[in-house]
Amino acid sequence: MDSRRESSETLRNKCAACYRQYNRMEHLVEHMKVSFHSAHEPRCGVCAKHCRSLESLREHLIGPLPKVECARVFAARGCSICLNLFDSAAAVRYHRASTCQFTRAAPMPRGSYGGRAVAMACKMVGGGSDGSLDICARVCLIGEDENVIFQTYVKPTTTVTNYRYEMTGIRPEYLRDAMPLKLVQRRIQDILCNGEPLWKIRPRSSGRARILVGHGLEHELERLGLEYPAFMIRDTAKYPPLMKTSKLSNSLKYLTQAYLGYDIHTGIQDPYEDCVAAMRLYIRMRSQAHPRDYASGSGETQNNYPAWRQRELERMSPEELLALSGSDYYCWCLDF
Repeated sequence: MDSRRESSETLRNKCAACYRQYNRMEHLVEHMKVSFHSAHEPRCGVCAKHCRSLESLREHLIGPLPKVECARVFAARGCSICLNLFDSAAAVRYHRASTCQFTRAAPMPRGSYGGRAVAMACKMVGGGSDGSLDICARVCLIGEDENVIFQTYVKPTTTVTNYRYEMTGIRPEYLRDAMPLKLVQRRIQDILCNGEPLWKIRPRSSGRARILVGHGLEHELERLGLEYPAFMIRDTAKYPPLMKTSKLSNSLKYLTQAYLGYDIHTGIQDPYEDCVAAMRLYIRMRSQAHPRDYASGSGETQNNYPAWRQRELERMSPEELLALSGSDYYCWCLDF
């Protein structure tokens, strides 16, 4: 009788999101305070378990030690790229062929560009005595339609000691008459601000400024000597659903292979290719079918479990506790 009561209590103290079980309700409340579960987390299509990242969901479904029942269903009706579940194996094949599996893109001619987002990527050459100092030598910006908006070599402001040709394909003569850094800065700033003063840009406003997409943008902006509001930056290296379970960044090469289905960086690296990969990842994350509510996905963390409500919280069901929870990061689906 006591064991049945204990089992019933443990089930009552089971997190409605990640399914962790606790002996006492107060422990579940403490878990909810720090877990930041929300409808914006990746979820298993079989058991509906919330996962912190897509990498965690991948391990749950097709990793070395997957959940057996979920892995069995997913193997028959799941897409290994987007990790979604479908009604039949035929539906999976059609989905992958029509919308999910990408191929490498060829540079598109310059022209008008639609959408509010712009992707940027740079290629660095080396400076300093050992060639380890990154110097921006090439930059590319594209729109959501993958058309090139701006692309140029950048004249170095210091001596280049390693052109890193095997990776960048850059030779000394390419930089001899390249565009000066100051002019590059002005062109990029004009594209991003799109006629709106930098100091006027506000979060979630309907202004003209562009969202900046990329991978490792903090370093690239630093090397370019540019500043841009953090709330207008979408960095695939720092977006929690795209990070490792250890909370470290994945490489763009890995993210492209895992979540877009094709390979990059197989030879000399082209910044256009990096722009396209980052933009496709951003659009895929932005297109997630999440509820469009800022309360649970804005990243503006609030204390929804204050100490003065402890007794009330301990009387709630796991589902009611989950309804109070909100994400600790801004979900890109809210950019729509």
